Amino acid sequence: MSYDPSQPYPTYPWQPPAPPPEPAPHPARHRSPLGHHSDLRILRSAYRWQRRTATLTALGYFTFFLVLSAYAPSFMASSLTEGLPTGLVLALLQLPVTWLAIAVYEHTARRYVDPLADRIRKQSEVDARREAAAR
Repeated sequence: MSYDPSQPYPTYPWQPPAPPPEPAPHPARHRSPLGHHSDLRILRSAYRWQRRTATLTALGYFTFFLVLSAYAPSFMASSLTEGLPTGLVLALLQLPVTWLAIAVYEHTARRYVDPLADRIRKQSEVDARREAAAR
């Protein structure tokens, strides 16, 4: 038998060993205020998808227009009708495409992001009232 310094050395071998320490009690599991991390994660991803969709719609078309202007000048200078070049038509379409991006942004905000934000806001109000009542 070898000596282990991490183990207590019994002074009196006939004494019973010390009882093992009591395990620490586990805290009660409950939802902490604004601890709805999954809700916040869903809200963040919905908002991120909304921003990306609207941004890529507007900037994607604008980039497409710039690339055509730089690498296909003969196409941009060609006429769709008498005196109306293709480049001008594509430039004028930038405004409706931007409106489309705004409409997509508004639609996704009303349909996906706002209901999630309202649900989280209401839950945080309930949590705040519970916490105030507990004090």
